[in-house]
Order: sequence, then C-alpha cells, then structure tokens
Amino acid sequence: MFTGLVAGVGKVVGATRGDGEIELSVDLGDLANGDSVGDSIALSGVCCTVTRSKGATVDFTLTEETLRRTWLGDCAAGDLLNIEKPLRVGDPLGGHVVQGHVDGLGTVVAPVDPTTGGELWVTIPQSLARFCVEKGSIALDGISLTIAALEDLASGESKIMVAVIPHTAQVTTAGSMQKDQPVHIEVDVLAKYVERLLPPRE
Repeated sequence: MFTGLVAGVGKVVGATRGDGEIELSVDLGDLANGDSVGDSIALSGVCCTVTRSKGATVDFTLTEETLRRTWLGDCAAGDLLNIEKPLRVGDPLGGHVVQGHVDGLGTVVAPVDPTTGGELWVTIPQSLARFCVEKGSIALDGISLTIAALEDLASGESKIMVAVIPHTAQVTTAGSMQKDQPVHIEVDVLAKYVERLLPPRE
C-alpha cells in the first residue's frame, strides 16, 4: 500500500521490448536503498515488482495488462518517473490510501509552473467522475492530491482541478507535465467500496 507522498523522481535508463512485455530499467538515484527482487515500488502511481537490482538501477517487467492500462509502455531513456516505496507498519499515513492500481488515463488540460506550481487541470473519463468530489482525494501519476474543482464537459468527459504547491511541483513530475500529456488516475478506493455496497439507484 502507498500514500501518494512521492519521495522523488527516478530516471528511465532502458526499455527493452519483447513477447508483449517490456523490461524497464530505472535509476532510483538517492532513493535506492537496498531494493531487492520481489519488492514493490510505485512508478508514477503504478505498483511494479522489482525483478533485478544492481546498485541504484532497478529493473521491472511490465506485463501486457500493465501496458494496456498505463502509459508506461511509452517510456524511453531519460524520462522521469515519480517514485514511492510502500508504506511500512507504523509509518504515518500522510496522504491517502493508494493501491498503485490505475483506474484510467486522463489528459493534462492546463499544466502548472515547474517552480511555483498552480492550478493543474486534467480531464478524466466519465466512468471515473462519479468517484470524484470537491475536497476529495485523487492520485495523479501517483501523487496524492485534493480535488479543488470538478466540471462536466460537453464531450461527455469531466475535468478536475488540483492545486499544486511549489514543493510538489519541484520534487515530483507535476511541475514538468505538458498540455495533452496522459496521466495515470487512481480514484479513492474508499469511494469504490461505498458504491459497491450501496443498492442500485435509478
């Protein structure tokens, strides 16, 4: 389990394709800390398993399912990824409950300043809009953020706005997001359980 409090960014150093999968190599830099085969690490909000570790460079196998649901298949050497290690027993839950299971892809509508942050607008699939409420939590590329505004669009999609503070813009990829860039979306898992438990409504 994760909290959406990104520790920093790692750099992709290799992406080898084969048999419908990708072997992704990521340089964790200062975030590397005795990572072992079998460990879980969230890569921009996607929970991945370490398959090889050598120094600060860690390898992951991206399966067909992961490639279908995320944008990680488009990664190339030099790309930056948000890095978060899993929560340990006794650690403070500083963000919100994040599983690392991507629910869908959104698109950046209005990016923020890389130094000062600002209002980040992102479109989301209509199927996920019902799980979004103002002041509720959402994870964008693995970053725990609070929804400040929610609007429905004529296209059938919705868009949300989250306020990105300077610290978040500087230590995560939020500050380098570009217009029309795809974004991993994970809605609040508590909202999904509530919907499942409630009886059908007209």
